[in-house]
Amino acid sequence: MLHTLYADADVPQEVRRRILEASVRAPQDWHPDAIRSAYASDDETWKLTAVFCMRFVRGFDEQILAALDSGNPEIHYEAVCAAGNWEVAAAWPHIAALVTSGETDKPLLLAAIEAVASIRPQEAAETLLDLTDADDEDIAEAAYDAMAMARGLSGEEDDEDDASRH
Repeated sequence: MLHTLYADADVPQEVRRRILEASVRAPQDWHPDAIRSAYASDDETWKLTAVFCMRFVRGFDEQILAALDSGNPEIHYEAVCAAGNWEVAAAWPHIAALVTSGETDKPLLLAAIEAVASIRPQEAAETLLDLTDADDEDIAEAAYDAMAMARGLSGEEDDEDDASRH
């Protein structure tokens, strides 16, 4: 049903975009083509929808990397989220720079903090350590949470648990 509505050009564009954004949370065979089409659009709102959807549908690493350089802050934010979700290794320099710049706006910084832990969990603690002392509680907490997540992803927690049992 959602695919039928999405494909119907008579359905308002905003509704079609929202259908795509909602439906990708349970990926279907039609989603990759719909995302590619939306990303190829000259319309910034469709591009934004596409990059948002890339967070939920695998196979768009090149487009995610390109979107990191977008001048549109919303597209940039969604690209950071997608890069973190899919652990896009080539995004590391860009995302690490966002975390360490001191000039990144808060929503983007929070997304980058989470992405750092996913992309390079072994380097997350070193990259995020300074942020644990941030005056902003949200940023400090996000840094701590990301470091804990990174320890879990890198297997450090298991090593510590094994050592404490012996």
